Amino acid sequence: MAVTRLKRKDRYNKNVSRLEVKTLKLATNLELGSRSKQSKTDQLAKNNAILTQLSAAL
Repeated sequence: MAVTRLKRKDRYNKNVSRLEVKTLKLATNLELGSRSKQSKTDQLAKNNAILTQLSAAL
């Protein structure tokens, strides 16, 4: 069976869908009781702390 070359649109869609799957796998959904507890020192926690301070100051 011969290997056919994908058209440009199909190559683009293949690459985009592969990247979407990659980002979905990397996106972690943190929930209470989850095995992936959010660290207190990660950047997201620091950003949330700063945002709560700023919103409290307003």
